[in-house]
Amino acid sequence: MRLVGPPAEAPASPRARTLGAVELVPGRVRAAVLSASGRVLERAEAAYPPNARGRSEVDAALTAAAGVFAGHPPAGIGVAAAGIVDPAAGLIVEVNDVPALRGYPVCERLGALVGVPVRVEHRARLQVLGDRWFGAGRGRRTFASVSTGEVLGVGILYEGEVVAPLGGRSGAHMAVTGGDERCTCGNTGCWKTVATTRWLRARAAALGLGARADLGALVASADARARALVAEYAENLVLGLVNVQQLFAPGLFVLHGEARDGGEHFRALLEERLRRDGAGPGAEPPRVVVADTAVDDIALLGGAGLVLSHR
Repeated sequence: MRLVGPPAEAPASPRARTLGAVELVPGRVRAAVLSASGRVLERAEAAYPPNARGRSEVDAALTAAAGVFAGHPPAGIGVAAAGIVDPAAGLIVEVNDVPALRGYPVCERLGALVGVPVRVEHRARLQVLGDRWFGAGRGRRTFASVSTGEVLGVGILYEGEVVAPLGGRSGAHMAVTGGDERCTCGNTGCWKTVATTRWLRARAAALGLGARADLGALVASADARARALVAEYAENLVLGLVNVQQLFAPGLFVLHGEARDGGEHFRALLEERLRRDGAGPGAEPPRVVVADTAVDDIALLGGAGLVLSHR
């Protein structure tokens, strides 16, 4: 995906006054109208059963959420989708455990509803465009944007292009350990099995720190077990990030989601570990920035950035 134009406010033509964004993930559709500077002007949300086998319930949720565009169609709509996507065909190819989204023609359906150009990309990859146009990645040609928490993934901008191979995923299922825990994809050793909120809570419960412990509380705790767990969680997260640094040397990692709850202590742990093992000769030393963007908005900003990138 080649980006066009500088990372700045879009021209204020009648068709460019607003941008459209949709997030389509298991069980939920969110839609928003955004200004050309990335400010959310209006939003809507609809739900559907994640185990739905037919498309009618997904269609109904998409129609309900797309109602936010009624009366003021945007210049275009960018869709942030879960699973494997085919941007050229405008399809969601497959989402684990959501049969209704297999082969779902989201661009065709949404285009028919709103009457504007629609593009789709993987949610984690797309958020790098949100950072590129509206966040910490403005003005950079190479950097990585990382989702942390319940959702794990990496989007990479490399020399002005989003790294988005056909059939590629977000990195959550890259093999990083020799562990035997079975991932949702059916394999073992996936990054997702050791670097998400699910893993953190399970480990905290096993250590007697509470079944609902969160990263912020663990960082603030004076308990030595909590401090050790935070350090282990940071190490697990870096298992994937150091591979990205070794392959693409993005220099800048913009983190979203749960990492924000870890504060400066957690950010510093990640950066220190990355700098120890992740920077080759001549490469920009890795730097970690934790974005203050609301968790619910980064995918929508990425969708808006997708529209701007194709204008």
